[in-house]
Order: sequence, then C-alpha cells, then structure tokens
Amino acid sequence: MLTYDVVIWSIRQRAGRPKPWELRWRVGSQPHSKSYALKPQADGRRSQLMAALREGQQFDEETGLPAKELAALAMPTWYEHAKAYALMKWPGAAAKHRASIAESLAVVTPVLVTAKSRRPDARVLRAALYQWAFRAAESPDGELVSRCDAEEPPSDVQRALAWVAEHSMKVEEAARPEHVRAALAALSKLLNGKPAAENTAKRKRMVLSNAFRYAVEERALLTRHPFLAVDWAAPTTSDEVDFRFVPGPRLARELIAGVAQQGPRGEHLETFFGSIYYAATRPGEAAALRDTDFVLPPESEPDAWGEVLVSESHPEVGAGWTDSGKSHDERGLKHRARNAVRGVPIPPVFVRMVRSHIARFGVAPDGRLFRAAQGGRVASTEYCDLWEAAREAVLAPAEVGTKLAEVPYALRHAGISLWIKSGVDPVEAAYRAGHSLAVLYRFYAKILKGGSAAANRLIEQGLRAEE
Repeated sequence: MLTYDVVIWSIRQRAGRPKPWELRWRVGSQPHSKSYALKPQADGRRSQLMAALREGQQFDEETGLPAKELAALAMPTWYEHAKAYALMKWPGAAAKHRASIAESLAVVTPVLVTAKSRRPDARVLRAALYQWAFRAAESPDGELVSRCDAEEPPSDVQRALAWVAEHSMKVEEAARPEHVRAALAALSKLLNGKPAAENTAKRKRMVLSNAFRYAVEERALLTRHPFLAVDWAAPTTSDEVDFRFVPGPRLARELIAGVAQQGPRGEHLETFFGSIYYAATRPGEAAALRDTDFVLPPESEPDAWGEVLVSESHPEVGAGWTDSGKSHDERGLKHRARNAVRGVPIPPVFVRMVRSHIARFGVAPDGRLFRAAQGGRVASTEYCDLWEAAREAVLAPAEVGTKLAEVPYALRHAGISLWIKSGVDPVEAAYRAGHSLAVLYRFYAKILKGGSAAANRLIEQGLRAEE
C-alpha cells in the first residue's frame, strides 16, 4: 500500500560488522533498513529517499520504496511489451496484418537494446523475432501465447531471443526521444539499407505508434505518447508508379497471350492475368473469383460489356499467420467492410475470355475459376513463374533484365493507367480499382496531371465561347 506516512532516520554506525553503516526508515507501520560498507554510500541512498519525499512521492509500505522506484521495478522491457501487444492484436487482425505487425516489431526491437556485445547475427535475430516472438500459437492447454512459449525453438533462435530478453530496454527508456528516433529511422529503411517506400514506412510507423499507445492507454506504463516529444520527419520517398516500366495496351496483350503459350498451366491461367489487366483486380482478388461473380451479357451481343463483382481477396501470407492453417487468408476487400462488393465493368474482350475459360476448364466445386493442379488455391510461386517465362518469350533480351512488367502486378498498373489516359473520371477509376481517391492521386499523379492539360483546354474553350 502506498502512503505519505514516511520517517527517515539518521544513519547509525554498528561497529564490527562488514557493512557497519545502517540506513533506517519507516513507511506506515513497517520499518525498513539497508546496510552499506561505506558511509558515503548510505548518505547517497538517504539523499535519494529524502528527495523522493520532497517531490511529494508516496512510499510503498511493503518494500519501503518510493512510488517511482517501485514503478521502475514493475516496468516491463520493450521486448516483453511488444510480445504482449502482438498477442493483444492477434485475435482481431487479418493474417496479413498479423504478419505486418510482427515484421515491424522485429525491425525496432533490436534497436531498443542496452548493449551491442555478443549480438546475434542480424538475419537470425530478425527471423527469431518475426517467426517466434511476435507470432501467436496455442499452448498445450489451449491458451494463446507467443510461439516461442508454446513450442521449443531451434537452438540459434533460443540464443537470439535470450539475448534480446537480457538486453532489451525498459519501456520507459525505449520511449526516450533519442531511442524513438532511432526506431523510426530503422523502420524507414529496407534490409539492404535503402529507403523504404513511403507507404511501407508509414505502415510500419503506425505499428510502432499503436504499440506505444497500448503502453499509454491500456497498460498505463507511460503517461504520454512518446511521438509527441519527437521532432522527426520521414525521409522523402515517392510511391508514384514508375510508368517507364508499365506495359502499354499492346505489350499487356502480348504478355497475357505469352502466358497462354507456356503449356497447359499457362492456358488455364491466361484469364487470371486477364482479370488483373482488364478488371484491375489484385492477384489475391483474382484468385478468389467465382463464376457467380460475373454478370455477362447475352452471347448474341458480342460487343456488349459485362461486370465482375469483386467481394473477396485471398492474399498469400503463410500458414502460421492464418486461423485456418492455410497458406492464404480469406477475407473481404482491402480496407473495406467484410461484406463490401466492388462492381467493375469488364470490356467485351475480357467477357469472351471468361466465357472461353469456363467452357474449356469448368470451375472448382466451390465455383472458383482458377485453381492449382490439385484443386487448391493458385499459389504466387506458380503464377509468378509463368509470368517470368512469358516475359522472356515476349520481351527483347535487353528488356528482360529491366523492371519492365517485372511482376504480374504491373498488369494492374497498366489497366488503371489505361482508364485514366482514356479519360475515365478519377473518382470512377478509383472506385473500379478499389482505391481511395487520395491513393489514386498518390500513385498515378503523373498521368492525372497530364489529363489536367486537356481539361484546361476545355475550360479555355468554354471561356472563349462566353466572350
């Protein structure tokens, strides 16, 4: 119990003892004492207790300690707090977000340590934190705990985690401005030391901010959010798409046709890549498409548009992060409510591709258009290998080594770019792509600004007509 009823007596000497200088004080009805070998040591401790009294601190009757010292003893380390935060977030977070939290915490935790000696290899330490400390698992009695507390890690992981546990700063020390700045700087870089993309760095900084907020608002470990005391600005980077490497309509069609030339699996996934281009779906959204998601016009109208209703995404994340144990998560659209549906008009060329695909390959028992050879979800390793083979078949040798259409996601950039260049209203383009308008302007600013010149000419024509 904390109390202001404190009496601190003078130091007394007890001759013939190894520590003859005894400091005595009383908290409430409980007496306390501590002996020292040298009188200056006893004087120093007495001065500390007197200073705590002058500050108006209460003392703990059981331990005899001032309130601040008692709180410091109970203060967890950053490593302990980060594990608690990851566990708190786990039940309500999507698999991809769980992995993102673990990734961010694995970056900052090695920064918030008190020693550098005998530091484990950086990659081993990062993997130990990401895969074992900040990933949850069920203990034998069914309780959700950190994976390292539910299973026995490999010996190198055990040594790495033991080093972090021994040298991790207390949360209060980690919240000091100089340590927060160091953590923010680490989150702004990739493993190779290069600046991270703005969106990536922002996502990781949000995890750190929320972990500190958890320390303030729910655990009462800190009295204020440490970001408020830090004057720090993220290094300037750009998330804008580099349109030098985005395929134009002709090249996009050639690449999709190139996929179909890569054997039976390529033929099966040609329409998968068509969805990424013509409907601008994310790969995880394309993988989740079912035959019932398509509203197709009558076959008697070959030039009519159809519509695809995008409502699910199956992003690949790894079995350890999902509740189902599958290697992919099954959730609603990105940054949307679980039951949200995004209707995307699809051009006649893609309508024909979908019809041809269903007629030739049928659908999975659950209606999915695209499936692996054994019927499961199409894995990123499979469609990325097909894409690389198509690039080598279609691009010139000098282009293969560049970033031109480097990944399948380039087709989505190509599709959205085509919409904007064709004059589609940015609000409509953002809706079809599943973006907010702000995100659309951040990623596609260059071509959106190019479209403003045409708008200026129309406005000028209107002004002249008035004159």
